[in-house]
Amino acid sequence: MPDSKNVVDPPEFPILRQKRALLTRQELLRSARAIFASSGFEHARIEDIASKAGKTRGAFYDNFKSKEDVFYAIFEENIDRDTAHLGPLLLSLPAESQRIEAFAEFLIELSKDRERILLDLEFKLYAIRHPRKLKRLADLYTRMCLSSSIPEIMQLLPQLGGNRATSQQSDSLAIGSLIDGLGLNHFFDPDVMDVGELARYMKLCLRKMLEKTPDTPPHEQGSKPVPRKRSPVNKEIKKKG
Repeated sequence: MPDSKNVVDPPEFPILRQKRALLTRQELLRSARAIFASSGFEHARIEDIASKAGKTRGAFYDNFKSKEDVFYAIFEENIDRDTAHLGPLLLSLPAESQRIEAFAEFLIELSKDRERILLDLEFKLYAIRHPRKLKRLADLYTRMCLSSSIPEIMQLLPQLGGNRATSQQSDSLAIGSLIDGLGLNHFFDPDVMDVGELARYMKLCLRKMLEKTPDTPPHEQGSKPVPRKRSPVNKEIKKKG
């Protein structure tokens, strides 16, 4: 009879354990998405996330350190999905006008994703409500965006951002603002901001963004800065002096 201490699991056993662990993580993320979107991040409980996924509280902590950790994982999952779709799509289009149109359509689809809009707003509202965490969360959000398809977009649509890190960050936030703002108002009043209007404004705003020249400060884009006029009060003071 073989010594049980020397028995080694067949190779497929570790693979099955990894698959089960990955499946558990995905189920917890799916549950967290639904609960964050319906109840809000602040009111969501770890017990509810685990219960909805059919898991225990211990299973939750085997995969995540906290609710914030789940939030980050959700955003990373979104970014990975966006990158996998958007990068090859833009690379497949030879003309810049085609890439702009495809990018606009991609943003329109994101703006129509109710759960995603709510989750994005929940994350930002949570950060704003907690000033001590705001800078860290904002920096993390920007880093996650810049590590995704944003650099690829900058290369294929050179009007965006240029080479400056601050320009890329502002463009990343501006693109997010288009999605959040139009998406929020679409779900707030779909009769007024219907899908057609959402698409029209998205394309209009995106084209306006793409009009700017990269790495050129606004006051240098086709016009000289207007000198400030000295007010009559300042002139009077100078005379008295």
